Amino acid sequence: MTDRLDDRVRRVLGLVLIGFVFASDASAQHEHHAPAPTGDGWSWTGAAQVFLTANLQDREFTDFDQLESQNWFMGAGARRAGRGAVSVAGMLSLEPFTLRELGSAQVFQTGETFGGAPLIDYQHPHDLVMHASISYAQEVSAEGQFRVTAALVGEPALGPTVFMHRASALPNPTVPLAHHQLDSTHITPGVLTAGWYAPVWAFEASAFHGREPDEDRLDVDLGALDSWSARVMARPGGVVAQVSGARIHQPDAIEPGDMTRLTASVEYIGAPRGRLTTVTLAWGLNDDAFGREAGWLAEATRQLWSRGTVYLRGELADKHILEAGGPHPPGFEHAHPLSRVGAWTTGYDHRLLEGPSGRWSVGGDLTVHHTPDNLYEYYGHPFSVHLFVRWSHGVSARFTTRNGMP
Repeated sequence: MTDRLDDRVRRVLGLVLIGFVFASDASAQHEHHAPAPTGDGWSWTGAAQVFLTANLQDREFTDFDQLESQNWFMGAGARRAGRGAVSVAGMLSLEPFTLRELGSAQVFQTGETFGGAPLIDYQHPHDLVMHASISYAQEVSAEGQFRVTAALVGEPALGPTVFMHRASALPNPTVPLAHHQLDSTHITPGVLTAGWYAPVWAFEASAFHGREPDEDRLDVDLGALDSWSARVMARPGGVVAQVSGARIHQPDAIEPGDMTRLTASVEYIGAPRGRLTTVTLAWGLNDDAFGREAGWLAEATRQLWSRGTVYLRGELADKHILEAGGPHPPGFEHAHPLSRVGAWTTGYDHRLLEGPSGRWSVGGDLTVHHTPDNLYEYYGHPFSVHLFVRWSHGVSARFTTRNGMP
């Protein structure tokens, strides 16, 4: 047991150093899209974030103590092309190597599979290739631009800013319980998106492959563009609001049928009284043959002083935890009782160092959970603690609420 732990510590620390080298020359901006091109050559930007986390879980029958690393590394470039500009973007995650194959232990979390069975109480590792896209944008008038994007792996026009880029979630190493009602499509294999982007308004539509990635975290699971989505966004001042919907073709490998997803969210970033403050309020609904699963999320960060930031997250989410079952024979259906679970997280991130090589901070959080009556026998009153070291480069809350708007 000790040898396995020591090996994992060495491996995680090595990957942290790899991330340091990867992003040491990146610029200090963080956007989903490449920077505006200057001159006739390429303009490049990059960003990265690495958590080294002690994950401590206390439950009714089983406790978990894990050392793990959540991480991502991103780069993007742009250059002029005729009357417009072409841009490329790529994003990798080393989580297939820095998390257990089963994933990160997380009370009440669901989504995707392991060993052909539904993942319950675990957040799956993200795929090695999280994003790979090329875009072309052209100014049509002073009032806006048209942009089309083709992604080998990308995110369709659906949902709020994905949690790992969301200003209100940056210091938090944990994936929201409502992830699969809000922004789980951010690693979709095969996406085509076209949109009109004005200074305040944006309209987007996507065609994409609906099936979630499989359990092989090192491949790209391409397939037919069999699903669609549409999103309307508004950005007045420091607020980004969006309403979106999608029809997703057979997203779950073990649950047959299509799904309709609806989302709405408001993201705010500002500095009242000179203290950087971010807030996200979001709602999502999955509607399929087995019923409706809703999720509600409220997140916030508040700068307490020059080095310290407190972060908060409260959420409720409908989950199929009881009778989750396995693969279905054709035409077979079983009961899907819902459990409305909840979680409240309070955390603190303390900056130690910041310079050209990035930002180093330490922090921790405590999460307490709401257990519904139909799960109390199995979970009791669970809670979790995370203690972490965080390194980031090119990550600034100032850029994260743009969500694709120019």
